[in-house]
Amino acid sequence: MSRADYCPNTPEDIREMLAAIGAESIDELFSPIPAELRARSFYLTPGLSEFEITRHLKDYADRNSQELVNFIGGGYYDHLIPAVVDHLSGRAEFYTAYTPYQPECSQGTLQALFEYQTVICRLTGMEAANASLYDGPTAMAEAAMMALRITNREKVVIDGCVNPFYRQVVKTYLANLAVEVVEVPPSEGIIDRPALFSAIDERTAVLIVQNPNFFGTLDDFRDLAELAHSKGALLAASVYPISLGLVTSPGVMGADIVTGDGQSLGNPLSFGGPSFGFIATLKKYIRNLPGRIVGETVDRNGRRGFVLTLQAREQHIKRHKATSNICSNQSLCALRGLIFLVSLGRQGFAELARQNYDKAEYAKSLFAAIPGVTILNPGTTFNEFTIALPKDAMPVVEKLLTKKTAAGVPLGRWYPDMAHCLTITVTEKRTKAEIDLYAHKMEWQCK
Repeated sequence: MSRADYCPNTPEDIREMLAAIGAESIDELFSPIPAELRARSFYLTPGLSEFEITRHLKDYADRNSQELVNFIGGGYYDHLIPAVVDHLSGRAEFYTAYTPYQPECSQGTLQALFEYQTVICRLTGMEAANASLYDGPTAMAEAAMMALRITNREKVVIDGCVNPFYRQVVKTYLANLAVEVVEVPPSEGIIDRPALFSAIDERTAVLIVQNPNFFGTLDDFRDLAELAHSKGALLAASVYPISLGLVTSPGVMGADIVTGDGQSLGNPLSFGGPSFGFIATLKKYIRNLPGRIVGETVDRNGRRGFVLTLQAREQHIKRHKATSNICSNQSLCALRGLIFLVSLGRQGFAELARQNYDKAEYAKSLFAAIPGVTILNPGTTFNEFTIALPKDAMPVVEKLLTKKTAAGVPLGRWYPDMAHCLTITVTEKRTKAEIDLYAHKMEWQCK
């Protein structure tokens, strides 16, 4: 294949550009690059027509099982999305103006983001929220960065029950800073409180926890907040937003910063993205929030209006004073989260949370009755729980995939001593018949 097959420049364009830089040919242009490092070919196929490419993509899509029953969670969840979410978020005035660089021309978008910040505060029990972040893991990393700035300390303590993907992102963010990151391993799926208590000292900037944790267990971390505060540290909590329709808010528990992933709020799975992250904090820490905050004001005629305020990005202030390089901040996905929450309302959201809890409890009772299977979680869970199997979990998961059941998340990859454990998620989309059938299949696998 020649370069002209995929390069938009005509031969005349190429000759003109080469002449301008004094090169005789493209080979001469790239001659400083050793031959063994040059790409021989991009292996691009000939171009296709619109009809052909549509059929080609449909063939790929059809390879995905349309009958797979999903019991996988671990940070991304299979929830129902009301039709109004797609309808409203698909309106051109929203999806073409989702990042308001000229705020005076984007009053509708700014108002939507202001309302988004309001619902996030009400959901988390916090006093201030920004106009969204990229996703849950980076939101947790931003919380750690916030705490380091606020406390002027250099140590971050993370509970080992926090999602391992999130923990890895935090460590990546902090890798080139003079910061010590201490991970405290869990104790059979719950916080090892004695170990966590001993890890927090006068150097600690923040203690990071998750509720429900990666294994599905709910916790009341008021004692952890009290301990962290007694040492001059902050408490940052990552939460699963759907659970907040039923569970005590992290604000009530004493959290200083609350983060989470908004995928479960009206955004589809879509192979893991895009989603949005949310972050909220106390008013006294508002100037350390990353990204942008939308504020409410009035114009010179006394009419209600909205503006971007406290924009702590390098695009708005001196680079060395920026708190984050967060940019487009997924606000179209955040808008979907707002529409989702408003369409359900307070009672509908509580009912959604209740269905997730009740269906998971029913599933848990079935699995507890299977010979050889043990429920690992000793406390209350939300819509996820972890089971211990009498054998390695990975082969069981692979076998059940052939039976059109996505069984859950095997834990051996992140917790080597838990290779026989499997975390199962049950959302409102799972029917009693699907749960019954899954338990029946699992019983056969454990014989």
